[in-house]
Amino acid sequence: MYIVSQPKPLSDGQNQALAKEDVTVYPQGYLRFLRRFGEGTYRGWLNVQFPDAEVLKPFAEYGLWEHDENSPISEQQIGECIVIGTTVDGDFLAVHPQAGLLWLPRHAEHVKAISLQAREQEDEGMYALVLDEIYCQVYGISQGECIYYEPWTGTRSHRFLRLPQGQDQLTLSELAELCQNEFPSDLTIENAYACFLFYRQLGGYVRLNYAYQQEVAVFYEQDAGQAFAVMEQWLLSKGCEAI
Repeated sequence: MYIVSQPKPLSDGQNQALAKEDVTVYPQGYLRFLRRFGEGTYRGWLNVQFPDAEVLKPFAEYGLWEHDENSPISEQQIGECIVIGTTVDGDFLAVHPQAGLLWLPRHAEHVKAISLQAREQEDEGMYALVLDEIYCQVYGISQGECIYYEPWTGTRSHRFLRLPQGQDQLTLSELAELCQNEFPSDLTIENAYACFLFYRQLGGYVRLNYAYQQEVAVFYEQDAGQAFAVMEQWLLSKGCEAI
């Protein structure tokens, strides 16, 4: 698994709180993953978060989900769930002491119970496999791209640029190829919608947004200012404009 930047360790208070948790309540590897890598975002999809037993309590009264004989929990039990992850779309990954692992979708009507394969070995990387399995169950497809994790460092900066379109102007895909040649990346993820070029010297990555055709964004750690300046100047020399 590629780690985008140096993980931010949990606080002493957080570690002490985790030590008191019942390991059997949580998915395999979750607590060890948190201790090793800290909170962050997995594959740009799921925010891996410290256990939160408070966030769903108000939702027990909102009537967001339907509850029938096939529902894994009652509406009242929603308030007893512990959230351990969220998506950018507002979905919740949570555990319930009796019902187990649950997916609470923001834009669907039914809570989904998640049943995971038992794994013999447990280590920090185990939870990445668990998250991939959850993704398959929720969306019905697998994630075929490289595995990466973005720790929430609290020191990440970013700069947005625009590549104007026009005659004799580079396309984003051409710019991505040139960037790769000039600055070989430590990890590359490219699909029809975007290209991500990851650099350890930045503690971040360059994102070329193919879907919007013009957007280029550079994400970097504050202590990587010199590496960022070199990258930004190169992008500007290729026709990008600062926003």
